[in-house]
Amino acid sequence: MNPLLLHLHSGLRWIVLLLLIINVINAMGAMGGKPLSAQAKKMSLFGLIATHTQVLVGLIVYFFSQKVRFDSTTMSDPVARFFTMEHTLMMLIAVILITMGHRQAKAGNGKKMFWMYFIALVVILAAIPWPFRTALGAGWF
Repeated sequence: MNPLLLHLHSGLRWIVLLLLIINVINAMGAMGGKPLSAQAKKMSLFGLIATHTQVLVGLIVYFFSQKVRFDSTTMSDPVARFFTMEHTLMMLIAVILITMGHRQAKAGNGKKMFWMYFIALVVILAAIPWPFRTALGAGWF
């Protein structure tokens, strides 16, 4: 496994989280019936681009990681299960929600955009291998 790719994937998470929080705040401002500003739509696009870049790097990491495996012990090993199944599926769900949220931003629907981005944020926060989850052996970067 290339440590540069792993550090890139871990570091990009902060950009994705920041853009996601900004987009949730922008969508909250548009929930009262006000139209989304051009800046909010642009931030949604930046969030979409950062998220999809993160997915591409994550898929490369996934296929070359020693923590991912497909054998009879995968589901009984918490680390292998997390990286092989849980992290991957939850992040793909979050990416789908972010993509749908961006579509709502383009349409100017702040309420639906808010819920898509908010749910994606919760899913991402739950699926990140945070350093305080010591069993997973992940770091801040």
